[in-house]
Amino acid sequence: MSTDTMLGALSAEERRVLLAHERAHLTHRHARLSTAVPLAAAASPLLTPVRHMVTFLLERWADEQAAAVVGDRASTARALARAALTAGRPVPPHGLGFTDRAVSRRIAALQAAPPPRLWPLSATVLAVGALTALGAADATGDLLRLLEPVLARG
Repeated sequence: MSTDTMLGALSAEERRVLLAHERAHLTHRHARLSTAVPLAAAASPLLTPVRHMVTFLLERWADEQAAAVVGDRASTARALARAALTAGRPVPPHGLGFTDRAVSRRIAALQAAPPPRLWPLSATVLAVGALTALGAADATGDLLRLLEPVLARG
């Protein structure tokens, strides 16, 4: 199936979702990760499960970005489902790769509540970690200064 065939099968709103999804891949340079992860998995077969998870998460990331752009998670899920249904035929190498990544799990995720924003939590964890590391470094310096006379005698 060609990209034209897929786009022709989608409504205007669904095409908007599809293009927002693909734009998210381009904006966030997902191709870099999509290339690096299989190379890492080829070097270490233990990373194969990580490869599959990263691939799925990149698609989910683009799904969430598309939902944010169109402002409707339900229409994003419908567009994803319709794109998957129209992809029943072999895809030429130039077709959009919109439908080949655990589609049912992605649709279910879009029908659930949006994932929480984790930036504030991440920033807090990083700040606490940085303060802990700085405190440990300061305490180590104090300990070395206290032990300096003992170490100098040795």
